[in-house]
Amino acid sequence: MADHYEVLGVARDASPDEIKKAYRRLARELHPDVNPGAEASERFKMVTHAYDVLSDPKQREQYDLGGQGGFGGGGQNFGGFGDIFETFFGAGQASRGPRSRRERGQDALIRVEVGLEEVVFGTHRDIEVDTAVVCDTCHGSCCQPGTSPVTCDICGGSGSIQRAVRSLLGNVMTSSPCGSCRGYGTVITTPCVTCQGQGRVRARRTVPVDIPAGVDTGVRLQMPGSGEAGPAGGANGDLYLEIKVKNHEVFSRNGDDLLCTLEVQMTDAVLGTTAHVPALDGDVELEVKAGVQSGEILTVKDRGITHLRGSGRGDLKVAVHVVTPTKLSHKERELIEQLAKVRKAHPPQLGHFQQGLFARLRDRFLG
Repeated sequence: MADHYEVLGVARDASPDEIKKAYRRLARELHPDVNPGAEASERFKMVTHAYDVLSDPKQREQYDLGGQGGFGGGGQNFGGFGDIFETFFGAGQASRGPRSRRERGQDALIRVEVGLEEVVFGTHRDIEVDTAVVCDTCHGSCCQPGTSPVTCDICGGSGSIQRAVRSLLGNVMTSSPCGSCRGYGTVITTPCVTCQGQGRVRARRTVPVDIPAGVDTGVRLQMPGSGEAGPAGGANGDLYLEIKVKNHEVFSRNGDDLLCTLEVQMTDAVLGTTAHVPALDGDVELEVKAGVQSGEILTVKDRGITHLRGSGRGDLKVAVHVVTPTKLSHKERELIEQLAKVRKAHPPQLGHFQQGLFARLRDRFLG
């Protein structure tokens, strides 16, 4: 009789876990469902018997002392039976029936760019999508018109094949997917020539999309049922739109507030003026008070972006930037010099530390 340790390919001092791993590896290799040859079947019996002996501490001790350690007597061990079922994932259990050809289609992700002006009140887009759609020829049946799937003559429509496998307790029925119908229980003898029996084809279609107001870069909109059509007429997946808001030349965004900078001439800053700002949804009239300083923020309520959730809008915040002229005509210079003479009583002097213009604008914009 062959040595049980040699049969399993382990050392005589192998641990129980090592013996169990060796048995599982050899059982998967030699099982009749995988390797139906006569030699493999005989080796499978030897491997099972060797494991049955060595996995039981009492039988292993008897075997190491020179005993045979077999199936007979009070040392009989049925612990390996459960391992056989564990190894072959439920062998002997009843078949769950044929699998369906219909499957849900995959989800799709598309990135959409929108302008800042479109975000104020939302916009409508017709998105062109290259995706899978239901075949117009077979309408998802996968068969040529006028034909239908036929019952598999190998498995009789069950989608699985039952086989008897010899084990420690006699014959055990195992179930595996039918190789002829691939577990579907039916065979398509005349597949649709348009979709090659898939029930769907690649095509471009137009998806109308209402992009809500207030979206921002990174927001994803879910459109249930607008993704790819599933095989064999299965349900459509979902379509996700990832929004990217393009930068604007004049306006920037902070939450739902719109930010911009208004350049004011030095004389207008001194005397005050009225400015017309072309906002994203129409002109805004701003009163610039006399003596305004660079960095001051003029706020126009409810002229920003519509809130994505809830009602109302953000504000339009306008930062004043007083422009100092760099080129003066002769007359302008004379007038400035006269003004300078009048204001000689207020010579330059040190004041409180002030940050740069853009830093001050940022701090005032963001509060």
